Amino acid sequence: MAFSSSVAVRELPLFPLPEVVLFPSIPLPLHIFEFRYRIMMNTILQSDRRFGVLMVDPMDGKVATVGCCAEVIYHERTPDDRMYIKTIGQQRFRVLDYVREKPYYIGLVEWIEDEPTERDLHGLMTDVDQLLRDVVQLSVKLTGQEIELPDDIPNSPIELSYWVAGNLKGVAREQQSLLEMQSTATRLEREAEILTTTRNHLAARAALKDAFT
Repeated sequence: MAFSSSVAVRELPLFPLPEVVLFPSIPLPLHIFEFRYRIMMNTILQSDRRFGVLMVDPMDGKVATVGCCAEVIYHERTPDDRMYIKTIGQQRFRVLDYVREKPYYIGLVEWIEDEPTERDLHGLMTDVDQLLRDVVQLSVKLTGQEIELPDDIPNSPIELSYWVAGNLKGVAREQQSLLEMQSTATRLEREAEILTTTRNHLAARAALKDAFT
């Protein structure tokens, strides 16, 4: 049975976005120009400033049933009533039903959390952190560009798992899979696999580059 942070459910305005997967604590800037979403933003700015982000799969057009709530922390209007907003990811949720579809989707959602565990995940965190640094170091070697990891990388297992997932690029389906996981350990293990594959690929390219220089 799926673990839920609460039996309570709530209605939440929903914003489906192609290939965009939001994670808790991850920033998401948006340009709001469609009329229906301008209406939505005007509405939520007068209430709790929160809406749900759901990934739309470009391959089949399906909208995910698990997403992440976003909170508007800054907004700026243009003279023609478009809007630039900055949001930050909050809780994850699962859509139970759609209450309304026009002018924008409103869903009945339940919040979801990772299952509690007594397993010590610090060793897994250390592995993921080292893999991140290996990938950055190899990327610098290959591109010649200065790439630095931020100083404020999270130091708790669940927050690190969200941070890594939120910073993966060009793999929306993989990100969606990570978002839907309700085990911090499983999420970190999958991220370690992804980073290991990336590191090995970059290491092979770096070795080839060295061989021809």
